[in-house]
Amino acid sequence: MTLTPETNRLALRGDLLDFSAAPGWGELESAAVRFQPDSWLLIENGRIVGTQSAAPDASWQQQDHSGRLILPGFIDTHVHCPQLDVIASYGTELLDWLERYTFPAECRYADPVVAASGAARFLDALLAHGTTSAVVFPTVHKASVEALFEAAAARGMRLITGKVLMDRNAPPALLDDPDDVAGAERDCIDLISRWHGQGRLAYAVTPRFAPTSSPAQLAMAGALCRADDSLYMQTHVAENRAEVRWVAELFPEARSYLDVYARVGLLHPRALLAHCIWLDEEDKRVLAASGAQVAFCPSSNLFLGSGLFDWPAARAAGLAVSVASDVGGGTSLSLQRNLLDGYKVQALLGHRLSAWAGLHAATRGAAEALGLAQEIGHFGVGTLADVCVWDWAVGPVAEARDAVVRSLHERVFAWMALSDERNLVASYVAGHPRFIRAQLLRSQDSSD
Repeated sequence: MTLTPETNRLALRGDLLDFSAAPGWGELESAAVRFQPDSWLLIENGRIVGTQSAAPDASWQQQDHSGRLILPGFIDTHVHCPQLDVIASYGTELLDWLERYTFPAECRYADPVVAASGAARFLDALLAHGTTSAVVFPTVHKASVEALFEAAAARGMRLITGKVLMDRNAPPALLDDPDDVAGAERDCIDLISRWHGQGRLAYAVTPRFAPTSSPAQLAMAGALCRADDSLYMQTHVAENRAEVRWVAELFPEARSYLDVYARVGLLHPRALLAHCIWLDEEDKRVLAASGAQVAFCPSSNLFLGSGLFDWPAARAAGLAVSVASDVGGGTSLSLQRNLLDGYKVQALLGHRLSAWAGLHAATRGAAEALGLAQEIGHFGVGTLADVCVWDWAVGPVAEARDAVVRSLHERVFAWMALSDERNLVASYVAGHPRFIRAQLLRSQDSSD
């Protein structure tokens, strides 16, 4: 049977796994885990309408993935579109890495042709890694924002992005006019009016990080957030110790790096702050009270040598934590690879990250933190069918491991640790197939 995006009633058979709530940190058996082996996920007009153990009737197009794992699509809460060009760049810490690799790559996105091809390549790569929703940094150029929104709309994806705000401490080609803060504001307002709330698209006010925005520009960003509480905000904070020292020099009036943002109104329930490694206890209290969430970027933190984020301490402080790839500081768009790095980070701090805590943070937990749990992140009735199908094991090592597991958590943890994009069979966005593994397409076509 050929897969067609026009299907109105689609039934997927496989091992269904999602979450009804947040599992406890150390729980290996949790009532929050919903596992329905060899069951059918029913999708009608792009939305999930139920699950059942028996095969549906002939009015449903059936896709039999028995023996495979079916999960909600992953949600990457912090990733940079133009940085695919510099992923896996050698040998520097954050600030030098930005100057040497990232800023030159981002300059190229002033060209609308480059921005459009880059956006298409980036979103297709996300889908090929099992990520169906994302919070994305483009560049300072309006063309890069337009390209991302247009490409996401064409794919039906949930995407949150916005023009990067920078008016100092970067190459001139990446700077807004520091003498015309209103100019950058006009760009943001224009983009908001045309894209925010259109379909599955949302706008994020996006100061890159405190060192590259003047106090006036940060104040403008805060004013945008106060004027419309449906807007998101994304930025970086306390990633690297040299960065923290630099912010203290640039903003001597602020109590801390986080306080720079708090003073201008950038901390609120729709704010996403990447990294948050070097926060003190007062910072954590302020962040928790604001309702903002933390995007934990383990692969990037390890690759750039930035530090170790203490996830249980953040949870104890009342912070919502999601998981992000932070490509290109991170080295893979695969959220499983990032969760495995997250496990290693926590192990170095004396903690153990369960498969349940990790996968919840990449699905329902991220959706809840974004205020989108009514739409994505789980298999609840009425949610949009952003769904991915995975092989439990690929290759002799993973297959041998999978054959001897003794519990559900052991099996899922081994999958989380050993799988990556090679395990992905199909990605569906609102019930439409947006990625199908090539050999599956060949086998489907030969059976028609």
